[in-house]
Amino acid sequence: MCYDSYTALISDKDYENAIKYYTDALELNPSNAVYYSNRSLAYLRTECYGYALGDATRALELDKNYIKGYYRRATSNMALGKFKAALKDYETVVRVRPNDKDAKMKYQECNKIVKQKAFERAIASDELKRSVVDSLDIENMTIEDDYAGPKLEDGNVTLKFMKDLMAWFKDQNKLHRKCAYQMLVQVKEVLSKLPSLVEISLKETEEITICGDTHGQYYDLLNIFELNGLPSITNPYLFNGDFVDRGSFSVEVILTLFGFKLLYPEHFHLLRGNHETDNMNQMYGFEGEVKAKYTAQMFQLFSEVFQWLPLTQCINNKVLVMHGGLFSEDGVTLDDIRKIDRNRQPPDSGPMCDLLWSDPQPQDGRSISKRGVSCQFGPDVTERFLEQNKLQYIVRSHEVKAEGYEVTHSGKCITVFSAPNYCDQMGNKGAYIHLRGSDLKPEFHQFTAVVSANSALRKAYIRSLNSYGLKRMISAR
Repeated sequence: MCYDSYTALISDKDYENAIKYYTDALELNPSNAVYYSNRSLAYLRTECYGYALGDATRALELDKNYIKGYYRRATSNMALGKFKAALKDYETVVRVRPNDKDAKMKYQECNKIVKQKAFERAIASDELKRSVVDSLDIENMTIEDDYAGPKLEDGNVTLKFMKDLMAWFKDQNKLHRKCAYQMLVQVKEVLSKLPSLVEISLKETEEITICGDTHGQYYDLLNIFELNGLPSITNPYLFNGDFVDRGSFSVEVILTLFGFKLLYPEHFHLLRGNHETDNMNQMYGFEGEVKAKYTAQMFQLFSEVFQWLPLTQCINNKVLVMHGGLFSEDGVTLDDIRKIDRNRQPPDSGPMCDLLWSDPQPQDGRSISKRGVSCQFGPDVTERFLEQNKLQYIVRSHEVKAEGYEVTHSGKCITVFSAPNYCDQMGNKGAYIHLRGSDLKPEFHQFTAVVSANSALRKAYIRSLNSYGLKRMISAR
C-alpha cells in the first residue's frame, strides 16, 4: 500500500488496519518519524494511549522538529492525566504555530488544569475532607410549581417514579435538583455499606444479566431494558462500570442506574469502572456535564458516591466480575480484594488500579499496558489466578469489541461491552450476558445502536454540550 492509502484508513476510521499497515511500513523503514506519528494517531483513536505516547516520543527522537509529534505526545499525556508533560508540548506547538487556534485552545485548557491541580494541592489538608452531604439542606430545597417532572414519593424511589423518570429523560428533560440530591445521598449510604468484593448466589433457576460499559449512551440503555426487561427482583442486573463520560447523556444514565439500585438494592448491582474517577470525569466530559446541568457541588457529591462503588462481584463462588482485569503480580487472592480500601481515587499502581485498568493479551506472561496504566495479562496469568482462587472464569468490560463481546484465554476471560457504535463512530455492536445459576454458562445477546426518533433534536442537543469537559482535547490531528 502507498502512504496515501495508509492515511485514508485513518480518515475512514479503520484504525485497526491503519495500525497494522503502519507497523508493516515501520519494519521496512524504522526511521520514518511520520509513520510513528500517524500510528500514534491511530492508537489515540483506539484509546491505546500508552502505545500512542511511545510512538509520538519515538517520532520526536527521529525528528525533533516534527510538530505533529509534539501535538500527539501532548494529546497522549493529556489522556493519561500527565498534564504538566502535556503542557510543555502544547507550549512548543503554540510557539511554532502561533496562529493555530486549536492548539492554542488546548494549551489554554491544559494550563487551566495544571493551575487548578496546583491550587488543590495547596489547600489540601491532612484532615478528613468534609462531605458535601454535610453542607446540603435538601429539606428546604423548593420544587417550583411549574416543574412537571417526576418526584420521589415521600422521599423514596418507587417503580412508578423510575418509569416516569426514564420517560422524562427520554424527552430530554432534567430531573429537579432536589430529587437528584435525594437520590445521591441515599445511594451513597447504600453503597458505603457494601464490601469491595460483593458475593451473590444464584439458585439453579435464577438468572442475572451482566452489562458492560454504557458511557452516557442513554437511548442504548433504554434499549437494553426494552430488549431484556426492566430490572426487578426476578430480573436482576449487574452493570460493570464506565457508566459516564464520552456520551452526552451521562447524567441521565447514572441517575437511572442509581434509581434502580435504590429500588432493588439486593438485585441491581453496580461496579466501579476506571471512568468513575475524578481525572477521567474531568477529561472526558462528565464533570462538565454535571456542572452544566446542575452545579459543581453536585459533581463533588457524584465523586463521593463513585468512591463507594464496589470493585468486584463473585457469583456462586465461581465467576468473578471486574471492570478491567487481573493483576500486575501473581498471588492476589479474593481475600486481598476484600481488604482493598476503595473509598478514594485509584492509585497509579496496585490491585485497585489493576481491577479498573488492566487488559488481557493473547500471549503468555505480562506486558506494558497499551493504555499506559496497569498491565496486560496473558492466559497463563488468568489460569493461575483462577486455580488459586477456585474460580471458573472472569468477566470484564473496559474494551470496545466489534461484536459487543469477546471470549479469550480458552474461555476463561470474557469481555462484554454495552455501548454500541461507541462515541457515535466505532460501528461496534453492544452485548449483554445471561448467566443462569444451574450451569453459569454465559449466553450472549447482541444489539445495535438506537437512532432516536427525535434524532434532529438529539443532534442539536449534543452540539450544545460540546463544552463538556475536555473530550475535545483528546481528539488528535
